Amino acid sequence: MLNPQDAKVIQNITAKIKALRLEQRLTQAQLAKKAGINTNYYAKMERENPSLSVITLKKVLTALKVRSSDVLPF
Repeated sequence: MLNPQDAKVIQNITAKIKALRLEQRLTQAQLAKKAGINTNYYAKMERENPSLSVITLKKVLTALKVRSSDVLPF
């Protein structure tokens, strides 16, 4: 279980990823395909803000063509 502070960081990251996805007019399925991850997993990530794996985060950011500094608060 994440502590509240860590959960907030992950929530902010996934909110930024969602905003970037919408800005690029991509559906969850389109972004998941570009990132090479399961569509249901991506949707769950966006909706429930689970503990992100670094590999998944890298795949999604690469698919969006953005730098980690565009979404990470540190």
